[in-house]
Amino acid sequence: MDSFAHCEALVREQDRDRWLAALFAPAERRPHLFALYAFNAEIARVRSVVRTPMAGEIRLQWWRDALSGEGHGDVRSNPVTAALLDTVTACDLPVATLLDLIEARSFDLYDDPMPSLDALYGYVRKTSSATIALAAHILAGPDPVVAALAGPAGLGWGLARLVQAVPAHSSRGQIYVPADLLREHGVDPGDLLARRVSPGLVAALADLRARARLELAEAERATAMVPVAARPAFLPAALAAPLLDRLDRVQAADPYAAIELAPWRRQWVLWRAARKMR
Repeated sequence: MDSFAHCEALVREQDRDRWLAALFAPAERRPHLFALYAFNAEIARVRSVVRTPMAGEIRLQWWRDALSGEGHGDVRSNPVTAALLDTVTACDLPVATLLDLIEARSFDLYDDPMPSLDALYGYVRKTSSATIALAAHILAGPDPVVAALAGPAGLGWGLARLVQAVPAHSSRGQIYVPADLLREHGVDPGDLLARRVSPGLVAALADLRARARLELAEAERATAMVPVAARPAFLPAALAAPLLDRLDRVQAADPYAAIELAPWRRQWVLWRAARKMR
């Protein structure tokens, strides 16, 4: 199996929504999308495969070194790295954006609470929005307008996913709901770690969902400005609205309920969004 085929298999297993979205891109561009999405999946799961933050930092530093040309040994023996480096060269991807994504993900390694809304927005821009912008770059080349439009789309999708992940985060001692938002609603951060329900927590999560919807509305208004060639990069964000609808119904009663959209529904939403983007 070559490196790009390995990446496709990895994305299909670990990030099926982006795998499905990539199928709406031209066939010759898909291998590079899979390389990007496989890299993103590998960086996102570092905490789950290490025992200590230091071990995670070592893994992230390995990726930094590989991208900056300072890696030791044969970095291309890792098929995701090989495919990503080929993609960086073939598509002239900005390495600085990839390094910023790695830097943002270092937050995941620790149990420090998210300090503020500004910090949360910065984190989501460097992860979710950046992934959309990089995918659009692969599909349609560099375009500062498209890169800017990836901001609200990635924020809407990323915030929705973080609200969805509250049960998982609280169970492993992490708090991504910003500290200033919790204070505003009178919530003790310890409530999340103890999985206590309060009206303030319900309100804080509703606040985050409303912010996600504002970003999605901005992204929707700008859809016509996205070149047709770049639009498959934005497809995963189409899943945010139905996810938020489901979270609205469930989290009002139980903020710690595990919520997932059915696989058939996610596929249908992506298909419908792809047809609208043509």
